[in-house]
Amino acid sequence: MRIANLVDRAALVVGEPGAERAVDLAIASGGRLGPALPDIYLAWDDVVAWVADRGLVNDKLGGVEVDRSALGAPSPAPRQVFAVGLNYHQHAAESGFDSPTTLPPIFTKYVSSFSGPDSEVAIPAGGNVDWEVELVVIMGREASRIDAQDAWLYVAGLTVGQDISERISQFRGAAAQFGLSKSFAGFSPQGPWLVTPDELADPDDLELGCAINGEEQQKSRTSDLIFSVAAVIAALSETVTLYPGDVIFTGTPAGVGVSHQPPRFLQPGDSLHSWVGGIGELNQTFVEDSA
Repeated sequence: MRIANLVDRAALVVGEPGAERAVDLAIASGGRLGPALPDIYLAWDDVVAWVADRGLVNDKLGGVEVDRSALGAPSPAPRQVFAVGLNYHQHAAESGFDSPTTLPPIFTKYVSSFSGPDSEVAIPAGGNVDWEVELVVIMGREASRIDAQDAWLYVAGLTVGQDISERISQFRGAAAQFGLSKSFAGFSPQGPWLVTPDELADPDDLELGCAINGEEQQKSRTSDLIFSVAAVIAALSETVTLYPGDVIFTGTPAGVGVSHQPPRFLQPGDSLHSWVGGIGELNQTFVEDSA
């Protein structure tokens, strides 16, 4: 099952890749589901049951052609947003750290930085703006002190994310400033839609990567995560309660710009293309901040 945020309404995405159609869930369900995305996650079991009852018969569901420019982040108003640092061995090494043996650094990104999959992003004046492609998890059920072996049962689905980062503000001062430096407007694009784990041959082994102006910068597999999706969810749930719709950025692989020799950062006019296999793609273009 694929769920999209289409003009702030929940839509079931049907059809083959490149020919996707969107079915408004509130209309199709006679008002039972949706229309807003937060409502979908709060009633996730009902959504799953409703779709299962219809067997995802695409031809009978109909729908309209998906307009990517109208897509927003699949979970646009989470109660909590988590992000994991140093969760791939090679990225930890390129950042000058040993691979973590306990839960890696956890920080947050702020919802005001969220956008859909295709967007224009302003580069802050004087900034060094970097890229970090990530697999993003969206929770579908409340989770507190759960075991890793059960963690996938609490996941609504997965999407593609970019943890765009401004490195000057990140490392200015006595201690790293993660949350704010990664939460400028447009710095958290996600999409194109949520894909449920059952749609994927192995949700723990997905290719992800990104390219700038067609030149590949990052490429890895989520099977290389130091702490798997399940391990991250279980560890977080030991301290906090995870709520339906919560968003978790699971970490980025090696190949970020600050680790290039010399460092490379995004410039006005650059295009950033990101992907996770089996889920979809993001496309960001960068412009000079005119403020």
